[in-house]
Amino acid sequence: MKAVATLVGVAFLLMPLAGEARKKVQNPVPKIIYVPHDNRPISNKQTAEVVEKIGYQVVVPPDEKLGNRTNLGNPEVLWKWLEENSEEADAAVISSDAMLYGSLVGSRKHNYSQAEVEARVRRFREFRANHPNMQLYVFSSVMRTPRNGEASGHEEPDYYRRYGADIFRYTGLKDKEETEGLTSRERKEVSFLERLIPKKDLQDWLGRRKKNYAANESLMKLAGNNTFNYWVLGRDDNAPLSQTHLESRHLLAAAGKLDGSKFQAMAGIDEIGMLLMARAVNDIRREVPFVYVRYNWGRGAKTIPAYSDETMGASIDSAINASGGLQVSSPEKADLVLVVNTNPNGKTYEANWRSNDGSSREGTDYFMDLVSDYVGKGYPVAIADVAYANGSDNALMENLRKKDMLFKIKAYGGWNTPTNSSGFVIGEGMLVKYMKEDAVTDLLLTRYLDDWAYQANVRNTIARQLTWLRGDGVYGSLDSKRQAVSERSARMMQRFVDSNFPPFESLREIEVRFPWNRMFEADVVHAKELYPMDYLKH
Repeated sequence: MKAVATLVGVAFLLMPLAGEARKKVQNPVPKIIYVPHDNRPISNKQTAEVVEKIGYQVVVPPDEKLGNRTNLGNPEVLWKWLEENSEEADAAVISSDAMLYGSLVGSRKHNYSQAEVEARVRRFREFRANHPNMQLYVFSSVMRTPRNGEASGHEEPDYYRRYGADIFRYTGLKDKEETEGLTSRERKEVSFLERLIPKKDLQDWLGRRKKNYAANESLMKLAGNNTFNYWVLGRDDNAPLSQTHLESRHLLAAAGKLDGSKFQAMAGIDEIGMLLMARAVNDIRREVPFVYVRYNWGRGAKTIPAYSDETMGASIDSAINASGGLQVSSPEKADLVLVVNTNPNGKTYEANWRSNDGSSREGTDYFMDLVSDYVGKGYPVAIADVAYANGSDNALMENLRKKDMLFKIKAYGGWNTPTNSSGFVIGEGMLVKYMKEDAVTDLLLTRYLDDWAYQANVRNTIARQLTWLRGDGVYGSLDSKRQAVSERSARMMQRFVDSNFPPFESLREIEVRFPWNRMFEADVVHAKELYPMDYLKH
């Protein structure tokens, strides 16, 4: 990294050598254990791939041991795997949701007792005792509160499809009751919703959250007792008034004066594995990357994006801190220049909206000038593309293509919620300086194929064509249409690639897979992964 402040360097010299881990590590290749919260490509292999690109060994449980959309996972299987694979590891990055409930979806649907969950929390203390020299990073979630049944994506109990919007409104009012107070009309609405929502369903939903809340309190105590080197508490998809926001407020109050060098609470969850993997690398290397952040004009850092209860600036500050970085006030001092594509009006749109047609909008030209200026001056530039949720800003990408800058930046993210996208690109962006140029290009291709080609373009077109295809299946459950959607998506992806990318040999063949049997996320696989031996020869 560029010059690190003398004060930071002195502080490192005074610190214990990563829990005395440096005395142990003779491995020529650092080894990191990674247990994601499920087997989605972004949570699992795409996060691991970033660290593998710098030459580290990343050991991840096999897919069949990880939870998915329908298989909630098995905590006991994961604990057994963890113990069997942790010898001689320099660090471990672990999802507590996987180890307590089997997976992130498992946290929303499980039927484990409070005693079972708490027993698994205590196993973290035992794991630390068995591996005293390992760097241990754990991330947990405050459960999400989807706005309605459709937004739940079949990942909540079945009753949420019927009463999700009512539950969201009810808990939002309960949150407001504590923070602002309710009007007489709102109090009447609360009474009405309590009669409308079946008591057994509301008790089931809130009861599961009570277990999760108690588990997070216990994990917080472990963090305070130095069981973890670092613990992050993420807020899954939420809103300023919601049950997620309510529980987060109470947990933060319970945290009290918990040392900020050991703990971070932040919006988001799917990106936190990447952030902690970056922190593990930074700690192993004993480096503190400097990050300079620049927003588009307008609301910028004050934007409160979709699926979040805090400003974009607060989320980015938290992500930089969680990944072991430090913000600086000028790009000249930075190891990474993060340019954040927010809309000037402070709103977040959806990538499948008609406005995302590639035409320049207010703020597009200004933002492109920022990117061009920083790239032209030789700064390592990463783009957090958060103007749209769940896919790229086509106007931005078209300008990057026309100006031949797609592969002149160092990292890019625009795949999911704004906090997911910005957090992931921060973690990845910190590590690209340790990679060869072809590795950086590979990672950019992964994001462009997923975020731009598929999420912002192909996905929306195929979704409109689903009724043309034979068989049974809808957007959220492809079922017998799955293979046809995969083949059609691959053909459209290939046409998109041929029109927008240089003629990379690795893009000569593309497959699109749907590991969760739905169109929301895809596993876009190209020739370099389909035929790895061909590339090893070179």
